[in-house]
Amino acid sequence: MVFSWRKKKPRSFNGDKKKELEIPRHFLCPVTLDLMKDPVTLSSGITYDRESIEKWLDDGNFTCPVSNQVLRSFDQIPNHSLRKMIQDWCVENRSYGVERIPTPRIPVSSAEVSEVLFSIMDSTRRLDRCACLDSLHKLKKWGLESERNKRCIVANAAAAGAIAAVFDAFAGESVDKNINVLEEILFVINWMFPLTEQAQRYIGSQASLHCIARFLKSKDLSLKQNAITVLAELLSCNQKYAQELTTIDGINKTLFHFINNPICPSITKPSLTLIYHMVSLSNENTTTEFINMGLIPLLLEVMIDSQKAICEKALAIIDQLCETEQGRGFAYDDALAMPVLVKKILRVSELATEYSVSAIWKLSKGDEKTLMEALQFGAFQKLLLLIQVGCNDKTKEKATELLKLLNPYRPGLECIDSLDFKNIKRSF
Repeated sequence: MVFSWRKKKPRSFNGDKKKELEIPRHFLCPVTLDLMKDPVTLSSGITYDRESIEKWLDDGNFTCPVSNQVLRSFDQIPNHSLRKMIQDWCVENRSYGVERIPTPRIPVSSAEVSEVLFSIMDSTRRLDRCACLDSLHKLKKWGLESERNKRCIVANAAAAGAIAAVFDAFAGESVDKNINVLEEILFVINWMFPLTEQAQRYIGSQASLHCIARFLKSKDLSLKQNAITVLAELLSCNQKYAQELTTIDGINKTLFHFINNPICPSITKPSLTLIYHMVSLSNENTTTEFINMGLIPLLLEVMIDSQKAICEKALAIIDQLCETEQGRGFAYDDALAMPVLVKKILRVSELATEYSVSAIWKLSKGDEKTLMEALQFGAFQKLLLLIQVGCNDKTKEKATELLKLLNPYRPGLECIDSLDFKNIKRSF
């Protein structure tokens, strides 16, 4: 087996510049050569730092990194004696800038997780919010202590469905009375993506969606982020829940506000995801409301200088809105539309290029003014290059049709009857 780690120079401390403190070799993790914080021993008899050996095993390795021996079991036995020696050594060498390593917490077991989940479900049946909240706090505390604990919680097959069912039950009973429980559940369920089908049904219920939509207006940034992220995940798993979301009063204005007054990317991105799924429905009222709010000019401004993910989502929405006559009308009237769409071709990503070409294709059909504008901003050269470098069949078909539409308007050049692009001389 090829090792996925390389040796590096052991770490040393230099609190006093006149003397460098060397860490005892047996205090170092064989994988990272760093001072061990939570030493554990494998079945091979070799001791490692828990974090590094867990990463090694999570990467699919089945052997001991040092001995290359196939492990009989993946059990990690805490080496308390060595950990105590390391802590004592840290205290003795505080003058060198060494900080004492805290005593690590014992990782949670799958049995403990199952027990807490049972407690949560039991208290939910009795609508005992206090007992449920205590159990949720315990689950949340475990997950925040370490990534291993979080993986252990998520690995429980019943976890996502159970937590979602609790959310639906308390949201249906009373949001005001159970707001603390609901907030904690939203925090925990963000660990459990992608949502299982059972979890989707509970989170996608009318009571749950109305509760989450209400949390979008919260002044608590963390709650707002958790709520918008869960909704985006739900609609990404199954778009049918977008229809129910469109019936919630004020949801369109809230999402538009998140784009118009950006708080942080972790809210902007899922907001764009939700809007895309909502305008993709055959719901004229939703699409019309977003267009009349000024979504198209807003997205064009956002795309001028935005992250890749935001730009892709914004282009997807504009392409979808251009399916409607009203959407195309707003794009025609915006001076930024064509220059921004042309600029994004081959500049952001393959997906962004696909949406840009599609939107230009929808805007240019049968409109001479738009074709002249596209030509002015270099659409012909970019589309030609796109076909030369390669793209998917759908995009290639639209790019080819656009080139045929644009070609007659190119000044001083003959029309290209047969688009043999390999023989066309680049004009850029």
